[in-house]
Amino acid sequence: MTKTRLEAFSDGVIAIIITIMVLELRPPAGSDLHGLQELTADFFGYVLSFIFIGIYWNNHHHMLHAATHISGGILWANLHLLFWLSLVPFVTAWMGHKPFEPVPTAAYGFVLLMAAIAYTILLRLLIGTHGRDSHLARAIGSDVKGWISLATYVVAIPLAFAYPWVSYGLYVLVALIWLVPDRRIERQLRAGDSAGYRG
Repeated sequence: MTKTRLEAFSDGVIAIIITIMVLELRPPAGSDLHGLQELTADFFGYVLSFIFIGIYWNNHHHMLHAATHISGGILWANLHLLFWLSLVPFVTAWMGHKPFEPVPTAAYGFVLLMAAIAYTILLRLLIGTHGRDSHLARAIGSDVKGWISLATYVVAIPLAFAYPWVSYGLYVLVALIWLVPDRRIERQLRAGDSAGYRG
């Protein structure tokens, strides 16, 4: 399979995930502002999850843009990532319907953690396939933001059972860390093009 087909498939799945999330937003029962206020938790969850899905889509695009070939292991690692992302609408709806409840808040963090782990596995397989001297390997470097994200989720999940609002804050913190698009890969690709490098 070419990387173009892999990207197209992943883009389609991510588009479906976003569609499912927005379909979970139900109109208020009433026609006044009070009815709209009752949807605050649902809307917050949707916005946060939309940002997370957008972050994955953005970085997934940049990561595959730096790739030149795809192995069977990469295909399975990509499916593993999409599996966990496909659960985001479910935990988003659960957390929105039961705001600040420990189990839904922890479940949301667990799915985010597993998606982050799956993304890390995919990234490492791509680096392993393309070599330590590839543009992708040089662009990612030590991946400080990735490891901080994983550690934050590990802290936020158990905290949900005592201080759910702190877990909410930590999820938002991770989103803020990644909200600004990561330009490292773009810079490496531009540098490589200037030098005539295609590896």
